[in-house]
Amino acid sequence: MPVKNNNYIYRMGTAPNTRAAVSQKNKIYSYAVGASSFQQIGAVSEFSFDESRTIDAIRGVGYGDQVAELIPGVTEPMTLTLNKTLLYNANIFQVVGYKGGIDGLVRSLRHHRWPFDLKQELVFSEISSKEEAVGPGVKNATIQSGPGAPITTIKALFTFFEGCWLNSYSASFASDSAMIAENSQVTVTDIIDGVSQYGEFVDTGLSPGASTSGAGQTYSIRFAGGTSALNTGLVA
Repeated sequence: MPVKNNNYIYRMGTAPNTRAAVSQKNKIYSYAVGASSFQQIGAVSEFSFDESRTIDAIRGVGYGDQVAELIPGVTEPMTLTLNKTLLYNANIFQVVGYKGGIDGLVRSLRHHRWPFDLKQELVFSEISSKEEAVGPGVKNATIQSGPGAPITTIKALFTFFEGCWLNSYSASFASDSAMIAENSQVTVTDIIDGVSQYGEFVDTGLSPGASTSGAGQTYSIRFAGGTSALNTGLVA
């Protein structure tokens, strides 16, 4: 049966209007059991992500203690932390789409046969939506109808986590705490913004080969080649 999200647990509250991002406006969605579209996950106590890659240094014998160039290595798969409070009718397995809990037999990671997707909406405040919310990854936020109206169309920064697998899961039933916490770690296949065209030559910024109307060589001391294009701000 679909995960119920129309009770008081999922009642939407308000959040401060600031230019600094706040966690109250960070919404996480997935395809819950029985859902036909992304559904916001409730009672999330922590959502975080971590990604890393090695940077290898090239040096040359006879050239002193000098780094010739740094070479970025292969990026390790991103890892998400998704922790929530256990609800009788909605555990972590169910909210990401697996038929666990009251919906089926899924009780273990070994029962997971297919990956799932997650969507993050970092919803902008009204002041940021009105003044600063522009860019390809910024779209209209998913908002619930209710009393009152915002001063402008509310925007959000979208991130999609594709091909996710749970790599760890735990739940704690402690004698000195009534609330039951579920903790999970998620390994992600890919991360996209949902709108941009991806490819080898996608513009990610700081390109020294850009046209004179773009970034150009003035953004890189190294790639300027020691010419007058060095944009150090210093006078020789």
